[in-house]
Amino acid sequence: MKIWLTSDNVSWDTPRYRYPAEQMLLTLFPGERPEYPEAPIPKALYAEHNAAVLTLHRGEKLANMSALVLRDGRWRNGVARFPSDKLDEPEEQVYHTVSHALKQAFYKAGTALLGRGLPWGSLTGVRPVKLPTRAMLAGKSPKQAEKELREAYHVSAPRAALAVECAQAALDVKKGLTGDGMALYIGIPFCPTRCAYCSFISADVRGSLALVEPYVDGLCREIELAGGLLRERGVHISCAYMGGGTPTTLTAGQLHKILSAVENFLPMGRCAEFTVEAGRPDTITADKLETLKSHGIRRISINPQTMEDQVLQAMGRSHTAGEIVEAMALAGEHFGGLVNMDLIAGLPADSPAGFGRTLEKVLAMEPANITVHTLALKKGSRLTEEGGELCGPEAVEEMLEAASARLRGAGYAPYYLYRQKYMSGSFENVGWTRPGGVCAYNIVMMEELQSVLSLGAGGITKLVDPENRKILRLGNPKYAKEYLEGWDKVAAAKHAAAGFQAELAARGK
Repeated sequence: MKIWLTSDNVSWDTPRYRYPAEQMLLTLFPGERPEYPEAPIPKALYAEHNAAVLTLHRGEKLANMSALVLRDGRWRNGVARFPSDKLDEPEEQVYHTVSHALKQAFYKAGTALLGRGLPWGSLTGVRPVKLPTRAMLAGKSPKQAEKELREAYHVSAPRAALAVECAQAALDVKKGLTGDGMALYIGIPFCPTRCAYCSFISADVRGSLALVEPYVDGLCREIELAGGLLRERGVHISCAYMGGGTPTTLTAGQLHKILSAVENFLPMGRCAEFTVEAGRPDTITADKLETLKSHGIRRISINPQTMEDQVLQAMGRSHTAGEIVEAMALAGEHFGGLVNMDLIAGLPADSPAGFGRTLEKVLAMEPANITVHTLALKKGSRLTEEGGELCGPEAVEEMLEAASARLRGAGYAPYYLYRQKYMSGSFENVGWTRPGGVCAYNIVMMEELQSVLSLGAGGITKLVDPENRKILRLGNPKYAKEYLEGWDKVAAAKHAAAGFQAELAARGK
C-alpha cells in the first residue's frame, strides 16, 4: 500500500511516524507491505487502488489527524482529534499523542472499508493487559478500565472484559514483588525435531548433538557467575522458568547438573515457584521427572498443541496423541495435577471440530493450566516458508470462542494473555488456570512487572524500572555455538543486570 504522511500547516517528523502507520496497516490488512512514494500525492488520487493519505492539521483549539484510505476502487475517511496545545508538549509526549491519533484515524477508515471492527480494535502491541493494569493502579475501577479499552481503542466488549480479568490477576501477583527480586529464565535451545510453526532459537538435537554437553557446561558457568553477582548485591530470585527449545531433550544427568548449579550458586531461597517446560511428550521419561522433582521443581509444562494425530504429523511432530496421554499419566505420578498444557488454534489440517475434540481430551487429563494459543505465521518458521492450507479467521474464532466457553464451564479462569504479529484473525494467546494454579512467572514476564534475568543462548535479560516505565534489554549471543564463543558479552550482561537491580533495590522500588 502506498502511504503518504502529510501536513498542511504544521511541521512534524514524518519518517518517525511510519512505524505506527505500518503497525496499523499490518493489523487491518495482513500481508500488505508499505510503500512511501517520493512523488507528491497524485492529482488523480481517487484512481489509486491501494493507498492511504495521513494528514495532520493544527487548528486553533483542536488538531485533526485524518486518514483517507483507498482500496479496490472504494475509499473511506477517518478522523481523530486532540487539543492543539498537546503539540507544544515535550517531543516524546507529542509522539505518543500523534501516534495514537494516527492509529485511530487509520483504524476508522480501514474498518469502514472492511465493514467490520477487529477484536482488539486499534491496539497493535503484544501486551494489551498493560493498559487496564495501569488504569487500575491509577485508581480506576475494573469497569472504568474496561470502558476505556472499548471507547479509546475500539476493543470489542468480550476482549476488553478478558483483558481486565487478566489485569486483576497481574495486580495480585504484583503485590508480592520487591525491588530486590528478579525473575529467572534459563534457556535450553534444543528440541527432538523442529515444529513447522516454530521460529524460536532452537536446534534439532539430532544435528547438534556435539554442542549439547559443552552447552550445559557453558550454561553452568553463566549460572555460577550470575549467582555470585546477585548474592554480592543482595538480589534474590522471585520465580523461575526453564524453557527453550525443550529442556527435557537433555538427559537426566544433564538436567541434574544444571539444576545443581542453580541450587549451589543462585539465590533461590525466596523463589516462590520454578517451572520446567517438558514440552514434547517424546522427551519425557520417569528418570527425568524424578530428577526434576528431586531438585524442588513442582510445576512442568507438557505441550501437545493438538490431540489429533494427523495435525501432529502436519506440524512435524514425531509423537502421537496417545503418547501425550502416557506422558501426562507419568507426570501425574510425580507432580499431581500441577501441569500446564498448550494448545494452538488454527494449525494446518485442523478444524473447529478437531480442536473441540482436542480440548475435551485435554480437559479429561485435568491439568492445572491450559494455554490456548492462536497460530502465528512467524518469520523463519517452516510453515511460513513452505506455505500450506491453513484455517481461516472465521474457523479460528470459532475455536477460540468454543474454548473460552468450555474452559469457563470447567472451572478455569483467564490469568494472562498476549498477542503476536501475524496472528490469524488478529486474536490472542490466553493462559487459563484452575483456582490456585497461577504461574506467576508468566504474568511477571508478559506484563513486565519485574526484571527478568535470562541465562543461555538467545536469552534476553529485561531490566525493568517500573517507576520510570523504562526497560533495558541485554541479549546473549543468539545461537548455542556463538553463545559458547561469546563469554565476554555474556559476562558483561550479567554484571550490568546485577548492578541495575541492586540500584533499583537501593531506591526502595
